[in-house]
Amino acid sequence: MPVGEKLIRKNAYMDKLVNLVETSPLALIVCVDNVGSKQMQHIRLALRKKCTVLMGKNTMIRKALRKRMDALIAEDENADITALTNLLAAVNGNIGFIFCQSDDGLERARAAIDEFVVPAGAKAGVIAPIDVVIPAGPSGLEPSQTSFFQALNIATKIVKGTIEITTDCKVVVAGEKVSLSAQALLTKMNIRPFEYGMKVVSAFQDGTVFDAAVLDIDDTIMAAKFLKGVSHVAAFGREIGVPTEAGLPHMMAKAFKNIVSTVVEIDFNAGEKVQEIKDILSDPEKLAAMQTAGNSSGGGAAAAAGGAAPAAAAAPVEEEEEEEMDFDLFG
Repeated sequence: MPVGEKLIRKNAYMDKLVNLVETSPLALIVCVDNVGSKQMQHIRLALRKKCTVLMGKNTMIRKALRKRMDALIAEDENADITALTNLLAAVNGNIGFIFCQSDDGLERARAAIDEFVVPAGAKAGVIAPIDVVIPAGPSGLEPSQTSFFQALNIATKIVKGTIEITTDCKVVVAGEKVSLSAQALLTKMNIRPFEYGMKVVSAFQDGTVFDAAVLDIDDTIMAAKFLKGVSHVAAFGREIGVPTEAGLPHMMAKAFKNIVSTVVEIDFNAGEKVQEIKDILSDPEKLAAMQTAGNSSGGGAAAAAGGAAPAAAAAPVEEEEEEEMDFDLFG
């Protein structure tokens, strides 16, 4: 059991962890496999005054969370400890926390994680994060090194005193352990295929732990999901016969199709007319041109009619005036 300064440090760590969990609006749970101390130091400096990076043993983290849960239940039997329970279940593996206190803390944290990534060579027994393929071409190795290629079943040939690989060959498969032969060959060829750095595995916000993939959702994805939901609403409304705003365009399109099919049934010579209507609907500029032409022809006809009408009406008016004049003279 820890005593003295060690106990004080542990209690201070647990108090700090609980305080950050309860006060930070967002916490990133990060995996720190193969992350060196220098990388960690650079990330801490980059996130200073914006985020708090806190690492620790899983046993200590679980103990702090359980201690806080017991304290809350002791104060109130009906206390809500769902948030701490969810976080406790997420404490697995070589993980740590990045607590974001500022509004731009998430963006800064992810930028720092992406920035401080270092290349690394393949080590035997390590799980490969990616596939490693050696391309065809000169290897730069002397013929005496042929045994390494033979151990990995890589086809080679000797060209100008050096080993040349004839075809691309995958020497490491993602998710599988790196073999000793692959390590030796990649080291001799000076190939460092891997990159190591912090990796966000999940996030903790509002008492809920969710996958890190949620953080990659942007406006484009949200708009696509919204449009997909609108299409579902429109389809559902059309199926049950309830008109909705989302289904209105589809209702109008179906009504137009019904009108066109009716016209075709009545007048077998209406095919050209139907096609003309379709062309107008698909090309608004054509519709505007037809409207302009119609207005021009209508205006000309009206002008011609207007010019002829006064001439036709002038004679009867003069005759009436003459008759009235005759009546006045002989009255």
